[in-house]
Amino acid sequence: MPQHIDPNIIIDATLYTLLGFSVITWVLILFKIWQFAKTGYYNKQYSEAFWDAADLKAAANLPEDQARGAKARVAKAGFAWLAQLAHADKAMSLKYRGEPRELLEQTLRSENQAEQHRMELGLTMLASIGSTAPFVGLFGTVLGIMHAMHEISASGSSSLEVVAGPIGDALIATAIGIAVAVPAVLAYNFFTRRAKQYKASLEHFVDGFLHIAFSDKA
Repeated sequence: MPQHIDPNIIIDATLYTLLGFSVITWVLILFKIWQFAKTGYYNKQYSEAFWDAADLKAAANLPEDQARGAKARVAKAGFAWLAQLAHADKAMSLKYRGEPRELLEQTLRSENQAEQHRMELGLTMLASIGSTAPFVGLFGTVLGIMHAMHEISASGSSSLEVVAGPIGDALIATAIGIAVAVPAVLAYNFFTRRAKQYKASLEHFVDGFLHIAFSDKA
């Protein structure tokens, strides 16, 4: 470490970095709890209204207070494609050439994927904080121990009372790093599992929409 750099500045910067990681982690945790809760409520509400509708036309004209959430947006993309298909010149437009069911499925899957990405927002950050925070804390501890050893050497005393205090203070950075990482890792695992359940639910809805769309046409 260059002599003109005060080690305390680097150690403090490490601790402030961990504090920033902690703030980001808890903001993301609260945001994801709100996001999953809101989306789950809207999806349940829309599913009930969709499957209770008399036919596809009635499902497409559900009131706004019922047509909210990810499933509603996926269905809206499907309804829009079906409406365009009904008025499209299939001989002139490449967009509508092919098997209608496969083309509609492609549209629904594309919207489905966009919704999944929306729900996975922030998970990469949680994973990154969970994996790097302990190393940032360890970096601060190593610098703290080096600084403590230098101070002890300069004082000319190596008694336990002199050594224990600075070393103990240096280890705080590692403890903070672990304390920051644990909630991030737990939250990442929990929300990843919820995202997989969410993905399965959306895919099931897409399959149901396809079945209803073409059985309704028949």
